[in-house]
Amino acid sequence: MAEQMQGDAAVSGSDEAGVTVRVPAKVNVQLAVGGARPDGFHDLANVFLAVSLYDEVTVRPADELRVTCSGPDADQVPLDRTNLAARAAELLAARHGIDPRVHIHIAKDIPVAGGMAGGSADGAGALLACDALWGLNSSRAELLEICAELGSDVPFSLAGGAALGIGRGEQLTELPVGGTFHWVFAVADGGLSTPAVYGEFDRLNEGVDVPEPAASPELLDALRTGDTTALAGALANDLQPAALSLRPSLAATLETGMAAGALAALVSGSGPTTAFLTKDEEGARGVAAALIDSGTCRTARVTSAPALGATVI
Repeated sequence: MAEQMQGDAAVSGSDEAGVTVRVPAKVNVQLAVGGARPDGFHDLANVFLAVSLYDEVTVRPADELRVTCSGPDADQVPLDRTNLAARAAELLAARHGIDPRVHIHIAKDIPVAGGMAGGSADGAGALLACDALWGLNSSRAELLEICAELGSDVPFSLAGGAALGIGRGEQLTELPVGGTFHWVFAVADGGLSTPAVYGEFDRLNEGVDVPEPAASPELLDALRTGDTTALAGALANDLQPAALSLRPSLAATLETGMAAGALAALVSGSGPTTAFLTKDEEGARGVAAALIDSGTCRTARVTSAPALGATVI
């Protein structure tokens, strides 16, 4: 995973034209959530699967650090120092005594605020691109450490493939995947705030003894063997009731996809994007068409998994 990424960066090098990194979206095939910790975070058992929807992050030398963005819903992406791509450049530069005078351009294709880690992907992409542009050849461990500082999902955006994330989700163990899985993602109008969804999770579970999160052995085995039917039976997202509570209209989207032949459906991460696992690519295209025709979502995207992590192109 990351070892290959380091090789790609070293081979590609950098020039005044800049460095471009392609970085994937993710789906949480299992998101087991523990109770709130004293620091406000939640312990997770988060099984990530990278899917073939990508943002491309290009970094070029500039007079000052600035961020631009193009693509669907680009107007919703912050262009100031709160953007994870800008923060990634600053953190990497600070470690090496570099002035982060770069222009970061994000070409969006991952849904914005959709529960597919688009912002995290941009942070990981900018980190790898800056590392290549500045010729730092940082180790896997250093890049993953910076990713964990940026956010819980950022390490997986760098790594790709499939992984189990524990702690806040940032402590990764690579998982074997034995086949290709076909997915449809239904993009909703508007976003859902991840903190708001976790807050609703806490409200719904007030007074409940929330069990310690643990990965499902059945789900891990389904990934390892490439068994789509078994994976469909094991998908789980503890945040789904909270997302549905905040956005009840998502229930109609889930029902539509299942009626169209999806093997399983769930809210992706904290939502509001919904994910549908299908038997094959043909089935995925049928589900996507039905979702678009139903008017229960803004658009639907056909993808496959697993996908490579952040890669210099």
